[in-house]
Amino acid sequence: MINAEAIEMKNSAILRLILGDQLNINHSWFKTVDDTVTYVMMEVRTETDYVHHHIQKVVGFFSAMRSFAAELQSKKHSVIYIHLNDATNLQSFEKNLNAILSQGNYTQFEYQLPDEYRLDGLLKSYCNQLSIPYSVYDTEHFFSTREELGDFFEGKKMYLMESFYRNMRKKHNMLMEGDKPTAGQWNYDGDNRKKLPANHKPTAPLVFNNEVTQIVSELKSTAISTIGTIDENNFVWPINSEQSLALLDFFVAECLPLFGSYQDSMVPNEWSLYHSRLSFSMNVKMISPKEVTDRAIQEWEKRKDEIDYNQLEGFVRQIIGWREYMRGIYWLKMPEFASLNFLNHTEKLPNWFWTGKTKMNCLKDAITQSLDYAYAHHIQRLMITGNFALLAGVHPDEVDAWYLGIYIDAIEWVEITNTRGMSQFADGGIVGTKPYVSSASYIDKMSHYCGSCFYKKALKTGEKACPFNSLYWNFYDKHEDKLSKNPRIGMMYNVWRQMKPEDKSALLEQADYYLKNINAL
Repeated sequence: MINAEAIEMKNSAILRLILGDQLNINHSWFKTVDDTVTYVMMEVRTETDYVHHHIQKVVGFFSAMRSFAAELQSKKHSVIYIHLNDATNLQSFEKNLNAILSQGNYTQFEYQLPDEYRLDGLLKSYCNQLSIPYSVYDTEHFFSTREELGDFFEGKKMYLMESFYRNMRKKHNMLMEGDKPTAGQWNYDGDNRKKLPANHKPTAPLVFNNEVTQIVSELKSTAISTIGTIDENNFVWPINSEQSLALLDFFVAECLPLFGSYQDSMVPNEWSLYHSRLSFSMNVKMISPKEVTDRAIQEWEKRKDEIDYNQLEGFVRQIIGWREYMRGIYWLKMPEFASLNFLNHTEKLPNWFWTGKTKMNCLKDAITQSLDYAYAHHIQRLMITGNFALLAGVHPDEVDAWYLGIYIDAIEWVEITNTRGMSQFADGGIVGTKPYVSSASYIDKMSHYCGSCFYKKALKTGEKACPFNSLYWNFYDKHEDKLSKNPRIGMMYNVWRQMKPEDKSALLEQADYYLKNINAL
């Protein structure tokens, strides 16, 4: 364990700040040991308290940060590490930095570009009042720059991910044969929408039995409010680059052969399936997207007889395509993006989003899993929790806060574009070309939730009618003025208009009843 060092311990010339999601041991900063450089890392209440975090998220960040600081020290770098409960901790970046700079003989301040707009503005403002010079460095992590997506789509009205994805493939010569895509197609998404067979048992996930009792004890001694549960003797998430690489090796060996086919599938009590669960490691930079894609491609090239190409392409697309695209949208559209509410939704999240105590199997499973593991895969987030929140007219601010807090991999640059954009259509179509809503039929098609549910997937009205069915049509009816001209959903309005008036009325009455009694569903 690293103790907070006395601030006056050294009169170094350069002070470098490392944020909790900048744990890249391969960064050029660390190539050589420089006695004139001191690194500072800090656990502060401004970061634990700005949203209601899952306890595993806080513990995951602090564990990874402490492990990273220890690694730097083992390589003979000079590190100041401020723990959450240190008496000298002033609980904000600015106050702690001021204290360090005032008591040391520092002549230069340096930091890496933050990934969050909030912290980017904070550090810019802080540096503007410094009396010493400062420098800003790239994190040396992403495939694209902050501005690259905006430059690519300059003058365009639509920001199609597929176009950006293809450009990234060409730029980085990834899965390319000359100027053509490997295997002849750019995108094999059509092959990646299979339901897991009923008798299929997924590979048991690799977990790490990290002991985190010290951090949990420190959190309990504070007034920090968290959600979710944690096994402090068996923390399952990687907390350093070594464990992250081990998880990557496990994924390509055991999960990649079936990843693409079943990436959209959902099964009760199976939280990991064939997903890599590398998003936390990548988002705090314990492992790079290049390391991940290179390793996956290497495995496919070695085992082409075992791993179909669609499995690999679907995985690579999530990283070099979707992940980079979402970051580009974030830096292009913030800060306005954070206040968009195209559909003017105003409702609060149902109470059971915080407990998982609902009679709807799909939501009970997805939320309980999220509370237990601080994780759910992308279709659970998009088509279960997100789908319901959108159908229920929940305010995007409420949805943003829930997703940002509950998931261990949620950092605003990737969370808000997925949530406010893709999931809630609050951006009016910047990210997604249509609202991602469904009735029970899609959920049943992709999952094993419906068979044992209290509600009946085939019923649209009545006591046990699946709420998704009536809320689905209520959503389209409510927003007809804004959505009816969307070519991707015009067919649904044709179906709605052709319904008998009494059937439409019954559906809307059913939806109204469910919305008024939403906390009892």
